[in-house]
Amino acid sequence: MSAFVQTQPAAAGNQSASANAAHPAQAATDAATIDFELDGRAVQANPGETIWQVARRVGIEIPHLCHREGLDPAGNCRACVVEVAGERVLAASCCRAPQAGMNVRSDSERARRAQRSVLELLNADAPAGKTLKHDSELAQWTAALDADPQRFAARGAMQLEAAAQGPDLSHPAIAVNLDACIQCTRCLRACRDLQGNDVIGLSFRGGQARITFDQGDPLGTSSCVACGECVQACPTGALAPANGSYAQAAPIRVESVCPFCGVGCQLTYQVNDGRIVQVDGAPGPANEGRLCVKGRFGFDYAHSPQRLTVPLIRRADAPKDPAILTRGPGGRADAAALRAQFREASWDEALDFAAVGLRRVRDAHPDLRGREVPIAGFGSAKGTNEEAYLFQKLIRSAFLTHNVDHCTRLCHASSVAALFEGLGSGAVSNPLRDVEQAELIFVIGANPAQNHPVGASWIKNAVERRARLVLADPRRTELARQSWRMLQFQPGSDVALLKAMLQVIVAEGLTDPDFIAARTLDFDAWRAELIDGPVDYSPEAMAPICGIAPDLIREVARAYASSRASMILWGMGVAQHSHGTDNARCLIALALLTGQIGRPGTGLHPLRGQNNVQGASDAGLIPMFLPDYHRVTDPAHRAAAEAAWGLPGGSLPDQPGLTVVEIIDAACAGHIRAMLIQGENPAMSDPDSAHARAGLAKLQHLVVQDIFLTETAALADVILPASAWPEKTGSVTNTDRLVQLGRKAVACPGEARADAWITEQLARRLGLDWDYGIAPDGSGAEPGSAIGRVFDEMRSLMPSIAGLSWGRLLAQRAVTHPVLTPDDPGQPIVFVDRFPTPSGKARLVPVGLLPPAEQPDVDYPLVLITGRQLEHWHTGAMTRRSQVLDALEPRPSVSLHPDTIARLGLRPGGLARVRSRRGVVELALRADAGLPVGSCFIPFAYVEAAANLLTNPALDPWAKIAEVKYCAVRVEPVAQRLEAQTDSLTR
Repeated sequence: MSAFVQTQPAAAGNQSASANAAHPAQAATDAATIDFELDGRAVQANPGETIWQVARRVGIEIPHLCHREGLDPAGNCRACVVEVAGERVLAASCCRAPQAGMNVRSDSERARRAQRSVLELLNADAPAGKTLKHDSELAQWTAALDADPQRFAARGAMQLEAAAQGPDLSHPAIAVNLDACIQCTRCLRACRDLQGNDVIGLSFRGGQARITFDQGDPLGTSSCVACGECVQACPTGALAPANGSYAQAAPIRVESVCPFCGVGCQLTYQVNDGRIVQVDGAPGPANEGRLCVKGRFGFDYAHSPQRLTVPLIRRADAPKDPAILTRGPGGRADAAALRAQFREASWDEALDFAAVGLRRVRDAHPDLRGREVPIAGFGSAKGTNEEAYLFQKLIRSAFLTHNVDHCTRLCHASSVAALFEGLGSGAVSNPLRDVEQAELIFVIGANPAQNHPVGASWIKNAVERRARLVLADPRRTELARQSWRMLQFQPGSDVALLKAMLQVIVAEGLTDPDFIAARTLDFDAWRAELIDGPVDYSPEAMAPICGIAPDLIREVARAYASSRASMILWGMGVAQHSHGTDNARCLIALALLTGQIGRPGTGLHPLRGQNNVQGASDAGLIPMFLPDYHRVTDPAHRAAAEAAWGLPGGSLPDQPGLTVVEIIDAACAGHIRAMLIQGENPAMSDPDSAHARAGLAKLQHLVVQDIFLTETAALADVILPASAWPEKTGSVTNTDRLVQLGRKAVACPGEARADAWITEQLARRLGLDWDYGIAPDGSGAEPGSAIGRVFDEMRSLMPSIAGLSWGRLLAQRAVTHPVLTPDDPGQPIVFVDRFPTPSGKARLVPVGLLPPAEQPDVDYPLVLITGRQLEHWHTGAMTRRSQVLDALEPRPSVSLHPDTIARLGLRPGGLARVRSRRGVVELALRADAGLPVGSCFIPFAYVEAAANLLTNPALDPWAKIAEVKYCAVRVEPVAQRLEAQTDSLTR
């Protein structure tokens, strides 16, 4: 049985309303429907529907400009007016509810005359002869109703003034043309009500009224986060992409999924002449049309001139030297110098060279098995499920080792370890959008506004609907504005805070005794430790450690335990510690002791960082599990994999392989001699990067498959140019366990090839009898296609998706697993009736109170916290090659509290040197009052100031995850200043 599968599917009534569900206004409810007449037709309105919504549902088009699905109706443009029999004035159909027996005409002469007049007046506000948006809704409705766009002269002072001033082009992503603004306020409502950013307002009155940003600032200096929701909402192009893409029609539209974070937003690529020119949000279950700055404006990395377009083989006279990665202006390697290490090769030569080197290492040690095999593979969480499955199958089949891992080891390995140990499954229990049904939302060690922006928008929306948000983090981040309570605890003191909360819940009798008795084990031991154990875990005792006042701890603990539905979300701030598994164990205990799991609006949700880290793990791209989390120690599951893969019985080893950090250590020690790396960049992402780079350079044979000449690729023996996300078709699984379909939108550049094709070609050269027939260009999505056959083979080993055929995925595009049978709609909420453990009960696992592995001292007095930025993602390989994203955040910086800056004699905007026991970087200094005094923050996407040169490789003993969220550093001034940065770094 899969670790995700329950003995009974979740009851329909317990499913999340947000998953695979229709819009509430479209949900047919036979009771209380309203019968009325619309344009001579007898129609029925469902409860809550407006006249406009009924008309749209039955196929009657009514003009509209201020109204847009997903936004609350405003009724301010009056283009949608209709005539209601017996009423003196016309009614705005977007906000008028139908009544029984009502007779409505949208097409009467009176209604049409009014609609045309409104459109003609609004056209007076549009710039004559200037196309800002090829599919302008104003222009389309004007043509549809045969209105005269030239009937009226410009009437508004704002439009005349805006036309005289010209467009606001201060923002790298968005152009503002207020002379085209019709003041429909769709941008305002999209910014405020959907994304929760509150940047756009409507200032002044009458003919002076205008859209403004913050306090009348240019967009480029405002607090805009460039999500582009306003651009997508604008009907005229008054707000449009700065690249001018709205002005030209894109003949090809391709539905796909965002390639960045784990939220899994569906999107639409618009393609012109083989290039993506624009991205719009699509109405997927995870995003309902919303996107963030990366998803909307970060697509052009696929067309970067730095793409790898031909296979490369290291020149015989170019020895591997890790120092080349920091030998260049500002500590960043010169691209030409990196490229000069290699010569071009044909695909046949490069594939043969790659395979011969791997075979040579393998065949030199025919007696070694399992983790002793001197070969390992790093797969990717940035590709498809099918690519991940094929990659782990290749490593296991060709080399008979489980030495295969990916980035999950560096993000949520501790979360998954604790969830498996306690609940029998590493799955999130509830989808992210279940925050809409929560009464209390507890976010700890996560910064969704930066790392999962669309997910953060759902949290903001829930707060607007009166949910309580508790934010627990050493940094005071953006969501603190929306929080009911902020717990800014001392870095590394997660367990102290959480155990104090648990002590309050147990001591005050706030547990759920029925749930505990029916569905948990070992509660008495937990209770004894919390109440009568040798350590005092009361809030008063833990407050000096975690830095949170006892009364505040008690208040939050009581609120969490007593709410109707409490949901926990956490990120890598919980996971990336040497005690990360203990952190997650405490969160699991919070949910179990209070019965806050297995229902809508409750549960445990570790927010996945990369677009397919969930799917890659599901597919078996980890050293201790086969596909669907079947342990490699289980002989039955090994036998099933051997049979499916055509291997002799007993071929697969019975012990787990090495993990990411262990593989790098083994490479440094000479035990791992060859590696195949697909789409990962350990030279940037691994802790103590100098050590990682030395290990990679020491390998006898390194094969790298990627889309750019990354820092890891620069140390390779052969580089195979691969496909970017928009160049492939395949499935991907988001943080909610939602399996979605990504489709190929553009061709690979030059001689670059599909990742799955590369893997199949290597497999054949390594002696495996693979015959999928994958196309070199990654094409083919239809039932029976090569990728479809890979998917169906994968699900034959994965009960969690047994009911999800490739054909069904093509038809539905998004289904949440577990999906056990062909008629199973999917199970957004799991653990409803029991946990997938032998007893059906969850375990409460004891947790100690341990400090981080490395403490500040006199020489290194500050704590370094690392993480991501809104504009950049992972190691920056993709986002720093996007023009818009790199323009928004072009340089690395270190952030400190203003008091820390003053104490150290530093100055914002100047250059600072940050040093740990492992390395040193120089970067600009930024003031951030949200950081605790005595700590600093560095994003890890910048090779010229790579944060992981500083971080500590100390491992959590259970999950083997590194403590990259905490190490000791010192910060020193550097005499030089970065040019022209002061304003951008101190704003």
